[in-house]
Amino acid sequence: MNGASREALAAARTRLEALTDSTSVDAAQLAEQLAAITALLDREVGLRRVLTDPVQPAEARAALAERLLGGQVDGPAVDLVAGMVRSRWSRSRDLVDAVEELAATADLTAAQRAGTLDDVEDELFRFGRIIQSSAGLRAALTDREATATAKTELLHSLLGGRANPVTERLVARLATRPRGRSLEAGLEATSRLAAARRDRAVAVVTSAVPLTDGQKQRLGAALAKLYGRQMHLNLDVDPSVLGGISVRVGEEVIDGTIAERLEEASRRLAG
Repeated sequence: MNGASREALAAARTRLEALTDSTSVDAAQLAEQLAAITALLDREVGLRRVLTDPVQPAEARAALAERLLGGQVDGPAVDLVAGMVRSRWSRSRDLVDAVEELAATADLTAAQRAGTLDDVEDELFRFGRIIQSSAGLRAALTDREATATAKTELLHSLLGGRANPVTERLVARLATRPRGRSLEAGLEATSRLAAARRDRAVAVVTSAVPLTDGQKQRLGAALAKLYGRQMHLNLDVDPSVLGGISVRVGEEVIDGTIAERLEEASRRLAG
């Protein structure tokens, strides 16, 4: 997002935090309603353009949102979106992206309240790995001809009773409403949101064998010192790395695997 949209999103995040700080607000219900508003704005291009039209007065845009949403969703969702359309947005699509992010954040807040945020983070990561390793499952969940109901039922058969309900809801939304984004990208973005709930980054750690508890603690402490913030470790075992570990934080990769050193040696010999 560009300048105006970044500022508008920052303000919306602050308003969401204020809303969900109140125990009277059902964060999971708010998430579902924001997800429904996301679908509406994504589908109705003309509407989102009107709601972000800088020529129209901010209060007129907010009043339109309140008329359209009032009676359809609860007051907190109406107030939140009305506040968002009062802001300036660089592109109308940025408003939809922002509402979608707030929906995921509200669900993650529900998990945090229940003390299960760590479980949701881990489950999102593991499901992403399952998608990468199962071409058939990925094809079924990204099939444009498959209905949202069919995808939701498939996910429920896989995750129902095995994963946190928040995880199942988040994955179902990503699969049924991809909005031009790959399922893997959606899972990774949602994982980052989950990490941000505790003001920590995500490090994807790949090793040939599972790390011991002591190794995980030492690695987490070293990465926290290096990056200046707490790290959530997503652990992946891949025998092809032979030995050592590879760590990815965002776009940065620290590769200390034997396989990488062998490849580097081969490149030098070839050169």
